[in-house]
Amino acid sequence: MTGGRVPAPLTPGDRDLLLRLLDLPTAGPLETGPDAPPSRLAEAQDAYGRHAAAMGLRVVRHAPAEPADLASGPVPAPVREALACPRFLADQPSLVLRLGPDDLPAARTVMFNVHLDTVAGMQPVRFDGERFHGRGAIDAKGPAVALLAGIRAACSHRPALGRDIGVLVQAVAGEEGGAMGVFGTRPLVRRGFTGRLNVFCEPTGGRFLPRSTAAMTARIVVDGSDAVDDRPGGGHNASVLLGFLAQHLGRALGPAASEAAVCVAGLHTGTRHNKVYGGGSLLLNIGYGSAATAHRLERRLRDALDEGLKEFASVFAGTALFGRTAADARAITRLEWRKRGLPVLDDRDAWGHALLGDRAGIPPWPGSEPAFTCDAIWMSQVPGACTVVLGPGDLAANNAHAAGEFADAAELADFATAVSRLLIAFTDDLGAINDLGATGSGATGLGATDARAAGPGASDGPADPPASTGGSGSTDDPGSIDERNGLP
Repeated sequence: MTGGRVPAPLTPGDRDLLLRLLDLPTAGPLETGPDAPPSRLAEAQDAYGRHAAAMGLRVVRHAPAEPADLASGPVPAPVREALACPRFLADQPSLVLRLGPDDLPAARTVMFNVHLDTVAGMQPVRFDGERFHGRGAIDAKGPAVALLAGIRAACSHRPALGRDIGVLVQAVAGEEGGAMGVFGTRPLVRRGFTGRLNVFCEPTGGRFLPRSTAAMTARIVVDGSDAVDDRPGGGHNASVLLGFLAQHLGRALGPAASEAAVCVAGLHTGTRHNKVYGGGSLLLNIGYGSAATAHRLERRLRDALDEGLKEFASVFAGTALFGRTAADARAITRLEWRKRGLPVLDDRDAWGHALLGDRAGIPPWPGSEPAFTCDAIWMSQVPGACTVVLGPGDLAANNAHAAGEFADAAELADFATAVSRLLIAFTDDLGAINDLGATGSGATGLGATDARAAGPGASDGPADPPASTGGSGSTDDPGSIDERNGLP
């Protein structure tokens, strides 16, 4: 079924757009593999841009990242390796839409970021009158369409939107597949497509989340000699060594669970029953909420690996099957980093949080609940900006990244309404600051200091909101990780 009514402010046109987007496979090659058919992401972005044009948004950029965009800053190893394919970037463009004049400053602009790429695994697409089904329904094609509905609703109530107040929409590639936004969101942020308030549309249950974690991926590699099953002790047994190290590292890093997400992940040597595999690898993914935590965990992992190798050598020294592996364990084992040095978001912007919570009526994400990783990390070093994550649904409950992904029309409508309230509050807040500058009084809870922040000539037009004093980023310096790691 593709018909059915949708709740306001969604329209039948929004419904049809979402179903069209769900029909288009937009998973990138990091998800699908290099031999899969090309993604139809550009086609999806074109459809999205045409729908947005009806409400006054225009395309200001629709292009892939340039190789130079990946020449500095941390880049995950899978992305660096995929760059060898000449179509890797070309087939994964990002789209930027603007509402309002080009010369409106960031201080008078709200930026929304949403990704139209998905994880792999297309699913049957349908709308049953209450629920949208299909890959990307909640992560994040559904929120992308609801975002446009919210902008349209806000514009109908505030003519200043698109005249005195600007809106940017980034519809990006490269959020999924472990790309971490390095060829999607990061180049757009570096080009200045940002606002005073920046909203990354990811499932948060309608609560604004001012934090985003990052992750580093370690790969422990054993590179020894194979052996046949008739002479199993003649080579190096990577299966036994890596299995031992996996258990040891699990115990050693377990206490870090209170400050980080430690995932002892894929272990691979081989699949045959009659061969001793001398080579293999073990992956560990470690999520962290601050650069300081990342530094500590990196050191802890190195120390734990060293201790594990010593213990393995001691336990298996002189044994018939594993004596050679024990003697050479340190020489044949190395630690590689598939990704590290990524920043985190820890937004402390009091003005932005008050606008979202008090004026727009959007509840905050509970401080006791852990954050998650998304492209919002790239706003961490942008001064004078408030950045949050906000969207409908729940990654787990809505089966994002799993079979049966869905989004209820009602939760998409609620998100559209929240976007509308947010934009109205932002527009009114700047108008109130303008009034304060002209008359010394106003309708918002901003004080005299905020009125002065509007600057001279505030009565001539909407003034800038107070600049952020805390910034969007962690107080730690993520760049120092890059330097230590020798990353470009």
